[in-house]
Amino acid sequence: MTKIPIKGVVSSNDDAVIYNWLGMDCASPKQVEDALATNDGNVEVNIASGGGSVAAASEIYTMLKAYSGKVIVNIQGLAASAASVIAMAGDEINMSPTAQMMIHKASMYTAGNADDLNHDAKSLDVADQSIINAYEAKTGLGRDDLLQMMANETWMSAQDALDKGFVDNISTGSQQSQVVNAIATPMLNATAMDKIRTVLAQSKKPAPVKTVDNLQEKGKPTPSLRDQKLAILLGKDDE
Repeated sequence: MTKIPIKGVVSSNDDAVIYNWLGMDCASPKQVEDALATNDGNVEVNIASGGGSVAAASEIYTMLKAYSGKVIVNIQGLAASAASVIAMAGDEINMSPTAQMMIHKASMYTAGNADDLNHDAKSLDVADQSIINAYEAKTGLGRDDLLQMMANETWMSAQDALDKGFVDNISTGSQQSQVVNAIATPMLNATAMDKIRTVLAQSKKPAPVKTVDNLQEKGKPTPSLRDQKLAILLGKDDE
């Protein structure tokens, strides 16, 4: 049976390139699409993620719901935020007894005038309603009740999730579980993403031809890719 990991940040396809380059776990729609394209039987989706992009999670959820085979979801550690939406795509949803699920309202970083902020607030309301669609279809709970749970940032143990209809079973088999107490998987901000894209672009350029002149140039040596990665993550790349 094909196993599809949803681990780390739920990201767009473009951002997944950066997370992979940094050696950070992530799950993107393209990764799921590729896994489904090479399989015609049942699939297992193993989730341990604090969430990420609402749009990417929606795309993954839609692909899994449309898949012709049976989709078995195993929540192994944390299924929070956008990752909990992906979990709702399972025909059978199993949750480790040590795992947790968290649902909350969508959020974004924003700036601008009153019109901009009002527009973004309406966009977030639409995002919340789309998320509720997934929860409602699985649990049968009322939309107002689900919205209140999201507003309260509701954390659920395996038993809580089972009682409320978010999962079908509490697993007792051989799945490896993780103890989790983090609210979300760290996501890189837009500034860090832009800096990393610059470094990636530079790394793809051909090496300069060595000449007598540039061999005699004085100054700091060009840092390795590893050092550039560390500088970006530590916020020291502008020093």
